[in-house]
Amino acid sequence: MNERDMDAETLSAVLLSIEDQRSWDARAELVRTREIERAAIALGDELLAARARLCQINMQMRCGDVAAAAEQIWHVHQWAMEHDARRLLARTHLVWSAIHLHLGDAEQGLEHAVLAVELLDDDATEHMQVWHRTKLADALYFAGDMDAARVRYTQAEELALRLGSPALLCMLNNYAYVESSIGNQALAEEVCGRLQHLAAEWDIPLEPAFLDTIGSIQVSNEHYAAAAETMRLCLERHAEGRWDDANDMAQYLVTLAQAQRGLGQFAAAQASLDEARRQCVERDLGESVVRVHQEQAELHAAGGDFEAAFAAHKTFFEAYRQQQSLQREARSRTRQAMFETAEARQEAERFREQARRDPLTGLHNRRYVDERLPALIRTDPQLTVALVDLDHFKQVNDQLSHDVGDQVLVRVAQVLAREVAAACPEGFAARMGGEEFLVVLPDTAVPRAHALLDDLRRTIRNQHWAPITRHLPVTVSIGVAGLTDAPQDAQVPLLSTADGHLYAAKHGGRDRVVSTADLHDCVGHASAA
Repeated sequence: MNERDMDAETLSAVLLSIEDQRSWDARAELVRTREIERAAIALGDELLAARARLCQINMQMRCGDVAAAAEQIWHVHQWAMEHDARRLLARTHLVWSAIHLHLGDAEQGLEHAVLAVELLDDDATEHMQVWHRTKLADALYFAGDMDAARVRYTQAEELALRLGSPALLCMLNNYAYVESSIGNQALAEEVCGRLQHLAAEWDIPLEPAFLDTIGSIQVSNEHYAAAAETMRLCLERHAEGRWDDANDMAQYLVTLAQAQRGLGQFAAAQASLDEARRQCVERDLGESVVRVHQEQAELHAAGGDFEAAFAAHKTFFEAYRQQQSLQREARSRTRQAMFETAEARQEAERFREQARRDPLTGLHNRRYVDERLPALIRTDPQLTVALVDLDHFKQVNDQLSHDVGDQVLVRVAQVLAREVAAACPEGFAARMGGEEFLVVLPDTAVPRAHALLDDLRRTIRNQHWAPITRHLPVTVSIGVAGLTDAPQDAQVPLLSTADGHLYAAKHGGRDRVVSTADLHDCVGHASAA
């Protein structure tokens, strides 16, 4: 079935198979996940689309375009943060960790790997539970803390055994490779033994990449005959085309050549190297060709041709130097892409913030209120709001000038922002237009809010206004409303109630705070009279 014809549930299942399984053909999966994203957008499913984009980013990284991956991952992360998509966030941090490790930034790689594990919850898949812990162990290794890495590898192994997760085979492969890379060949071989035993017990054929790890460790331990057999099996599995990227063939041939050299089979080793070199030229495999030249030098030396070995070593060194230069350039491009993306994101954030601020007073504006207030109304039963309006403000504009009126508005806004922040750090003040302001006080019941707002009213009245307004006083009237006052849990009726109370404050003499309780008191006094 074509992705465009699938429903959301089917698309999600297809994506999960990509997220939770080894995908050897990254380029094909890149095309496929783009189709899934288009289908998800057509269905209006933003989460599916974001998941598909993250898969694309992962595949781009595996195809070698780390700069493009670094440039795009910010957008997925931002969406996941805004929509509290915890599982997507966990996956995002795992990919981000890989990007930083590629850049050689072990500290940042570790930080993201830790977050990728911390964000796991009961909804995480078995693969995520095992694989995220494995990648945390990998990150600890790159950060130079091998003791902590071993603890995490052990935790991942125990969890995978309990779950019966095939991800355990990947985890053991990584663990064995890491131990071998630091020279701990005995432990590396022991881990390889567990890998082979489990694969046989679970009747899962070992992937060529895993066999290459095993063969390399057997070569390091001078078990050349076993390594040659392992690599022959590796090449047979590779030929089946079920698991591998074709570019890995050159690496496998070099490992086979190392085993053949150890057995003294120099002609066979040379034939393996020649084929590996041909693959490198045909596919432009820079990293693999470096290894071919290195092994060529070793092979010449083993055969006693030291002049050829020296020449091959010089060729190896030059190839290594060029490859290092290419890697530095690639890392520089990735860092530049990350910098430009971060800069653009910060600029966009500044524009978004400016669009939510009143240009005169610097307070939040009505747009911000419309974005923020509905969520507070839904979640905070103790929410109180107040409309604050300057008394006789027209006189200031008419008698003194609009410039003076602007100065008054700015001073009142400063007082509002300062006093609200001190009384209720989670609250905010906004300019609704003209001389009207809104104060929002989360988790503040009306009686307490009334007292805070009355203090605010007095603070505004007692400002030293003479240098600005000369003989004219500046006071405010305030109408207060809590959710219990509104006929329904919605913004319009809540603000309408506050506006009614503001009207009562104006007609009751101004320079006062009015809430529902004040109106009830007035009615009671009138009845008694």
